[in-house]
Amino acid sequence: MKETEKIREHKNIKFLLSYALITCTLIFTGCARPQYQQTIRQICLQDTQKSQAMQIGEDVLARMHFTIDKSDTDEGIIRTKPLPAAQSFEFWRSDNVGSFNSTEANLQSIRRTAELDISQQIGQLCVTCNVKVQRLSLPEHEVMSSGRAYEMFTRSKQSIQRLTLHPEQEKDMAWIDLGSDKQLATEILKRIEKHIKSEK
Repeated sequence: MKETEKIREHKNIKFLLSYALITCTLIFTGCARPQYQQTIRQICLQDTQKSQAMQIGEDVLARMHFTIDKSDTDEGIIRTKPLPAAQSFEFWRSDNVGSFNSTEANLQSIRRTAELDISQQIGQLCVTCNVKVQRLSLPEHEVMSSGRAYEMFTRSKQSIQRLTLHPEQEKDMAWIDLGSDKQLATEILKRIEKHIKSEK
């Protein structure tokens, strides 16, 4: 009887551990965040002024921790400075949309630049969003022995790791274009649309 109870208790513990592991995996891979099956590049709204859309666009980008690099009402363009992608512990940020982007941001040095194009089209105001993604390419530094592998990417000591690059690495360091982040562009447009509709 005692053996049966021990087996049952062991199964319950195993089930609870499995459940906890699956829950943690879902949370850390970004499944708790909204996922967009369909992406959009443009929203069109009626009875909206260009200046109002510009202001709301700047506000939405600023709340997502982007820094505005250019804002021209006449041209209807808002462009941000490159924003380094959020790390997993920066739970207050929302620039990684989707589990792939969240994982990639923790494995690579990623940055994004957002650009809004706001224009009047056939009696309505249309907002287009494009988010460019770049990854940092950091060349390896030649090391003379396996015991000095800690110097492969930075000027470090075995006991202290520093993020100081070798001069030849700084010269060859470059940001590589990875294309567009359509999921983040969709999130930005949805936030702008929601904000504009809430003010009507």
